[in-house]
Amino acid sequence: MDNKLKKLEEMTSFLQKELSQISDEMFNQQTNIVKLNNEITILKKRITELEEEQNTSIDKDYQKLPHY
Repeated sequence: MDNKLKKLEEMTSFLQKELSQISDEMFNQQTNIVKLNNEITILKKRITELEEEQNTSIDKDYQKLPHY
């Protein structure tokens, strides 16, 4: 009986350690996901700004010259 109890305690200890490692890894992954989402938001904003600048410069190139 003592042997079974000892085995159960060892397994429980092992599982607790594994669970703790998984939890730490999930936390790290979530942190990385948040950082990546922030970078994506910044990049989307910059793309939009560049598209607007490009459209503005194209519009200026094709403006009609005033008649003299």
